[in-house]
Amino acid sequence: MPSAISWLEPVSRRVFLRSAPRGGTMLRLACARGEKVAFQACLRQLGPKAVHVYLSAALPAGWECSIRRVGWVPLPHLSTETELQDLEGVEHLPGLVPDPLFAEREAVVGPYETQPFWVTVQVPEDAEPGRVELALRFVTGGDDQAMPPLTVQLEVAPVTLGKRQTLPVTHWFYADALCDWYGVDPWEERFWAIVEPYMRDLVAHGVNCQYVPLFTPPTDGIKRPTQLLRVTTPASGQYAFDWTDVDRWVDLAQAAGAEWFEWTHLFTQWGVQNALRIYRDNADESSVLWSPETAATSDTYRGFLGQFLPAFHRYLDAKGLLDRSVFHLSDEPHGEEHKKAYGAARAMLRDLAPWMRVADALSEIDFAREGLTDIPIPSIRTAKQFQDEGFDQSWAYFCCGPRGPYVNRLMDTPLTKIRLIGWLLYRLSAKGFLHWGYNYWYRSQSRQLIDPYQEVAACNWPGWAGGDPFEVYPGADGPVDSVRWELFGLGLQDYALLETLEVGRDHAALAELYDYHRFPREESWIEQTRDALLRCAGT
Repeated sequence: MPSAISWLEPVSRRVFLRSAPRGGTMLRLACARGEKVAFQACLRQLGPKAVHVYLSAALPAGWECSIRRVGWVPLPHLSTETELQDLEGVEHLPGLVPDPLFAEREAVVGPYETQPFWVTVQVPEDAEPGRVELALRFVTGGDDQAMPPLTVQLEVAPVTLGKRQTLPVTHWFYADALCDWYGVDPWEERFWAIVEPYMRDLVAHGVNCQYVPLFTPPTDGIKRPTQLLRVTTPASGQYAFDWTDVDRWVDLAQAAGAEWFEWTHLFTQWGVQNALRIYRDNADESSVLWSPETAATSDTYRGFLGQFLPAFHRYLDAKGLLDRSVFHLSDEPHGEEHKKAYGAARAMLRDLAPWMRVADALSEIDFAREGLTDIPIPSIRTAKQFQDEGFDQSWAYFCCGPRGPYVNRLMDTPLTKIRLIGWLLYRLSAKGFLHWGYNYWYRSQSRQLIDPYQEVAACNWPGWAGGDPFEVYPGADGPVDSVRWELFGLGLQDYALLETLEVGRDHAALAELYDYHRFPREESWIEQTRDALLRCAGT
């Protein structure tokens, strides 16, 4: 009897510590030239001993692959407000969930445990169409005993993946979290070296819009000042603006591949009651220019914006960013009181900056009906309603909700649902996508750092579900990707493939994608649909 067994799994399935083999030693996948193809190679130890394993891969000349060990984080609770059929791993959870991906080809597998490895293959753009075989093999034990080979057959279609032409996608990027986690001060040289790999990681996963902390983001309270724009107040009473650090951030993001830029909200979150905290000389909290209680439409703040906004416009115009920028007023206003305050602030901005088109996360359609925002960003719960009423510039977002049958990206969200986000954004003609938590490693409503490898809901469950605050983990030299993040990136790659193949949004292959909560649940649907579309492209 063998002491261990190995097999292949698609990326549509989470593999847990106690998962039994479900796949075989052969896996077939269809792909275009220039695509990233991902799958899992798994090993289960069948006996009472721990075993050291190493995974090797043999690829054709010119092909590249990465192999990462799937790690585990604790999920103490299932997501609330969600029936079992919309969760994955309920036979294993609460418990350890597979999520972080470590750049390691080897692992020590404990007794009766299963260890998956995440394999990503980059198909060359000049690959010959046809069948290509990739060979993988586990080596176990101190005697270098080789397991039976694993074979992945790729059917390379005669089509080359094009760059995604539409759909700005943004995730809020927390410079303060990087400063606190890595123990650096904002904008010192070490800080820039830390920021760069995170920017590249965003682009590598389809995020083409880079958040710019022009001012300290107002989201979820104030952590620490991380303000890019240096503001001084000479004796004349006129503000002066130094764009040096802003330039460096923008240039670094563009070098990483960013095409769009998202700028800090100009007013406080959830109600538009107060002016944004802005600091003198990019210093500490004692240098705030006005009291945090300063009203949003006060003379003090209006006077500042009256000087800042023309300077901002000149900067954007000089950098060629004006038409590639996303501007915000305030995040998630709701209710009549918020609408009144939001409307007053919007009127002030229209007076001071008529060139600025505002996009905000809001789910109540009255904000759009009354013309308070130029580009609505509704929750996926109401996004289709915005589209159906003719607000065809609408984006979409999700965060801690909605849950249940809706797509999301939580620790227990089925992986097929996560990848389907890209398909649904395409089918439903969303004009962009936003998520708030790329690397939010703080306790909710606190300045206290969490260990994201141990606390996955920012200490705010059930308000925030596991996996909502962040998509990557902090690593020694940059981000550690997650299984959820990889599936999201593959979904955006599918979006680019649909564009490349010029698939109409009313194409029969997409007919079952009705809404963000009505879509195929079968884990095989995506691969079967991709295969059919690529076969058609080949003929």
